[in-house]
Amino acid sequence: MAIALVEVMNVIGGLILAAGIVGTLPGIGKFLERAGKWLGSFQVLIGIITLIVGLLNIGNLQGIIAILLGIIMLTGVFYMIPVLGKYLTRFGKWLGGFQAIIGIIALVLGVLGIFDLI
Repeated sequence: MAIALVEVMNVIGGLILAAGIVGTLPGIGKFLERAGKWLGSFQVLIGIITLIVGLLNIGNLQGIIAILLGIIMLTGVFYMIPVLGKYLTRFGKWLGGFQAIIGIIALVLGVLGIFDLI
C-alpha cells in the first residue's frame, strides 16, 4: 500500500476548496475548517504542486481531479502567462463556481486513494 503524492495533494487541495463546507461536520468539522483556511494561505504553492502532480498522473481519476484543483487554486496567477493566461483565467473562474463540489470530491477521492479503496 504505497501512498502516492497525488492522493495527498487531492486531500490538501480538497480541504482548501471545501473549507467552508467541512466546518459543518460534527466533531472534527471546526478543526478541518481551520486547517483548510491555514492551508489556504499557501494556495498558490499548493496549486502549482497539485497541477504538476496532476499532469504527471493524467491517466487516472486522481490525476484529473488534481488538475482541476490546481487550475482553481491558480486562477489568480494565470494572467501572467503570456499566450494562454487569458483563457486559463476564464476557465479557472468558471470552475470556481463548482469549487465546493470539486473540493468535496477531491477530499473523498484522496482519502479513498490513501486507504487503497479505489
